[in-house]
Amino acid sequence: MATVPQFGAPEPGRAYPDRPVAFGVGVREGLVALVRVEPADGPVRIDLPGGGIDPGESAEQALAREFVEETGLEVSAKATLADHYFVNGASEAYNTRGVFFAVEILDERPDQKIEADHTLFWRPPAEALTLLSRDSHAWALACWLRRG
Repeated sequence: MATVPQFGAPEPGRAYPDRPVAFGVGVREGLVALVRVEPADGPVRIDLPGGGIDPGESAEQALAREFVEETGLEVSAKATLADHYFVNGASEAYNTRGVFFAVEILDERPDQKIEADHTLFWRPPAEALTLLSRDSHAWALACWLRRG
């Protein structure tokens, strides 16, 4: 079994239940889709689109659902980039076990974007690497870049 890096550091004495997640690298005209997340109870961050896998969903289904909810873009998972572990020490602690995918952007569905605290924007890959807030997301984008 391949070694998967663990990002972040748990705070002593705090429980971190597992939370499966799926995120994706979507590219259009050479630019990477990013989301600016402005939660009411935490700091602003820049992420790849994606999020939690609900019970009964596959990682691919969750990715498609989260992508359209956050960005209004309909996507299809094309290739697994990497699995990852990421410890989120924000207001809620989770060990976000997840997978990153390269995605194909299929269509725009702005009527299905329901997450008002997420704003889609596009950047060249090298700039996107410097903007991503979480090391695990930058790592996944670097894996995508290395695949060529």
